[in-house]
Amino acid sequence: MGRPRLLVDVGPLKRHSQFRRLWGGYVVSVLGSQLTVVALPYQVFRLTGSSFDVGLMGLAQIVPVLGGALVGGSIADAIDRRRVLLFAQSAMATCSALLCLNAFQAHPAIWPLYVLGATSAGFASVDSSSRSAVVATLLDRSEFVAGNALWQLLYQVGQVAGPALAGLLVAQVSIAAAYGLDAMTFLASLAAVASLHRLPPGEGGTSFGLRSMKEGLAFLRGHQVLQGTFVIDLNAMILGMPRALFPALGLLRFHGGAETVGLLYSAPGMGALIGALLTGWVTSVIHQGRAVLVAVTIWGLAIATFGVVPWLGPALVLLGIAGAADVISAVFRGTILQSETPEGLRGRLSSLHIAVVTGGPRLGDFEAGAVAALAGPEVSVISGGLGCVAGVALVGWLMPRLARYIPSEHRAKPV
Repeated sequence: MGRPRLLVDVGPLKRHSQFRRLWGGYVVSVLGSQLTVVALPYQVFRLTGSSFDVGLMGLAQIVPVLGGALVGGSIADAIDRRRVLLFAQSAMATCSALLCLNAFQAHPAIWPLYVLGATSAGFASVDSSSRSAVVATLLDRSEFVAGNALWQLLYQVGQVAGPALAGLLVAQVSIAAAYGLDAMTFLASLAAVASLHRLPPGEGGTSFGLRSMKEGLAFLRGHQVLQGTFVIDLNAMILGMPRALFPALGLLRFHGGAETVGLLYSAPGMGALIGALLTGWVTSVIHQGRAVLVAVTIWGLAIATFGVVPWLGPALVLLGIAGAADVISAVFRGTILQSETPEGLRGRLSSLHIAVVTGGPRLGDFEAGAVAALAGPEVSVISGGLGCVAGVALVGWLMPRLARYIPSEHRAKPV
């Protein structure tokens, strides 16, 4: 085996033109989406002054996120996945445009923030479950790790630049400008998806419906490794995701303004961006399940320590460390999912994965806001981080196959 590389492997972008176009288009739209990720909770906090109300946004999005993921995955295994992506991206652009119109009002209503935020989150789940299946189709199996690393790099570029840009736009222009720019950036991803060839579901795809969804759940029940990747991410996001507290921490604890709030939102993305840029080594990792457990442990410890430090600089560094650990976990969790799932089931299993990835943080928003309302934001952050670490130990004990998991090409018998 050759010496592990350091920088991210861009080979899939060079070898596959359709993957390259899709990746490039989503870089722009993901950047835009992060503007709304910051603007929505900031606007709610400004209108209500309550972290609990910010946390309620996550709760309001749970049903659309879960429903969108499950329905989207079933649809993606039944019809042309390109059509699903075009529809979902168009719907999200419409939601952002309506949020912009509401923000332009002299007295913006609060209810559209919850309704449109939840609707957009639901369509984002449809998009993500279909897109994950599409990416696996566009790449060779040997490129799954590198492809997932590149997709994580894409998201981290958006999560670094997007929140920072959102803070500047909100502070220097308006909240409406953030929503409006988000709506326009969807044009790039729509153009990229439209340029792809038809992407019908592979062998094993079924007609859309309840039976199709049940088949996906039945497959998952028999695979502890896949279950473990879902549970470990829920543990990290529900207990250790403090983003609902960023408006309160930025404005009150660190005595800043919209720019400070934007920095808090972008710090995990900055760490994850650095981590994603340095993922050349991940293709040489054999014990992928163990890597997931270690990465989530680092995430929890970094979040707990973030809750202790009173200075903005060290706090941003700790959030960056957490983000770097999270991106490594995401690369391996995504690779395990794509490697262990048959082509005809990838839409449905990806939908369950997206339900976890997108639903967990929203439950985390509610948990963080509720604990902060009872005991303060610092206690909420610290207890969540330590609870995440304890959860890793519990998952490793109850689901030992995850800790032992290695790819099929490196093992003599099935896990």
